Amino acid sequence: MRTDAPLDNEGRGESFSPTDLAATSLGTCMLTIMGIAARRHGIDLGKTTVKVRKEMTPQPPRRIAKLTVVFTIPLPVDHPRRALLESAARSCPVHLSLHPEVVQDTRFEWVG
Repeated sequence: MRTDAPLDNEGRGESFSPTDLAATSLGTCMLTIMGIAARRHGIDLGKTTVKVRKEMTPQPPRRIAKLTVVFTIPLPVDHPRRALLESAARSCPVHLSLHPEVVQDTRFEWVG
């Protein structure tokens, strides 16, 4: 896999940066664990999507400051397993492994 530093950090910006991959890992891990819980309980997550926005610190040392994770779930807001699914997402290993100084803002949009 090729990676590259972003343009604002002496890179060419031609590939994903390692911090992009960290952000992607968080979103895909959360969705995977949510999917496992859904399968165990016979829930069809349908076309659920996840988007992750990464914000870097403005000053050195350069690091991820905040990750905003937004799930769009095509199920009703009053779904009886809503708490279970949200809890499952937050129990993913990547979420639990990130440094406490990395702000993780997780949002669930129930649109069914």
